[in-house]
Amino acid sequence: MSEKTRIVLADDHPIVLNGLRNLVQAEDDLDFVGEATSGIAALNLIRELRPDVAVIDISMPELNGIALARRLASEMPSVRIVVLTLHEDLAFVRQALQAGVHGYVLKRSAAECLIQAIRAIVTGGVYIDPAIANRKICASPKGWQRIAANGPDLTEREAGVLKLVAFGFTNKEIARQFDVGVKSVETHKARAAAKLGLKTRAELVRYAFSQGWLAEV
Repeated sequence: MSEKTRIVLADDHPIVLNGLRNLVQAEDDLDFVGEATSGIAALNLIRELRPDVAVIDISMPELNGIALARRLASEMPSVRIVVLTLHEDLAFVRQALQAGVHGYVLKRSAAECLIQAIRAIVTGGVYIDPAIANRKICASPKGWQRIAANGPDLTEREAGVLKLVAFGFTNKEIARQFDVGVKSVETHKARAAAKLGLKTRAELVRYAFSQGWLAEV
């Protein structure tokens, strides 16, 4: 039996915190280990418990979520970070990614997306709430021709698939977007990874960061 993923939650609204706790505790593979209601309290708790994942609100007293994410990325890079927020502005997404955040989930989507985000980032992925990602990614899958030039002989489709994988989309979701079969997505992904010499999802995400793909949200 594999070890559970240890989760710390931080939000200054008790009702929200209670809802998040219930979401996490309902999953057999997740282990809720602590919570905090301010940025400083969250930082101290995460330092003490060293969880696998920290789910943090952007708007918190004493230390906001972006500043907290920067501290965590610097001090405890092994802790994966999901920000949970009301902010849908793409500027906040860019700030969060630059601060070292691995997942960005809107509070209105938490019930549907938070657990998926946690699982995606634990395996080395980056997760952006589909309500935001769709604006720039899903709206124009044909707009990635310039991305292909960044990689060694990647086709436009291979680059597009690889970018969506880095963002945490599943093979089935990518297949729906490109209107192809799942097998076709798997083939494009495998060919692209082979061309780039990428063997793990973590390596893929690092490559995506190096190309600036994840800052283009």
